[in-house]
Amino acid sequence: MIECRQMTIELREDAFSLLRSFLCEDEYYLDSGATYGAGGETALNKALELFLQRPEFGFVWLAYDEGAPAGVCIVCLAISTAIGGMVAKLDDVFVISSKQGRGVGSALLQELKQELRDRGVLRIDTSVHLQNDRAQRFYRQQGFQQLNEEKLACVL
Repeated sequence: MIECRQMTIELREDAFSLLRSFLCEDEYYLDSGATYGAGGETALNKALELFLQRPEFGFVWLAYDEGAPAGVCIVCLAISTAIGGMVAKLDDVFVISSKQGRGVGSALLQELKQELRDRGVLRIDTSVHLQNDRAQRFYRQQGFQQLNEEKLACVL
């Protein structure tokens, strides 16, 4: 049984472990990480503390399979002038390899969608590495549509 919930101080270590795996293992993140200004475990710890201290900016969403941490994603909140309301930026979506293909990612996103609807969020935006065909198919199956845009980054 897959259960999802927002990271709390008690679940911080689960989030850290999953996200550390993502940052070290995901070939597509590793391809772009330097451009993002990747700061490793130090930056990850700072980010998790910010999510706990400033929940109005977003949260970490966790999936548990049979009580064990199995998936994670980052949700940042923003205001969209296009839709006239709150939107969520979805980032760092990760399911541990032993749980991939078993519905964890789908449950993670389905429960996240309901959580965001309950909070009055009107849209989810995400990005996918141009060569990550598997993730692109997954997101399309979850109702995401491709935009005619390319994501850019500028580290300050």
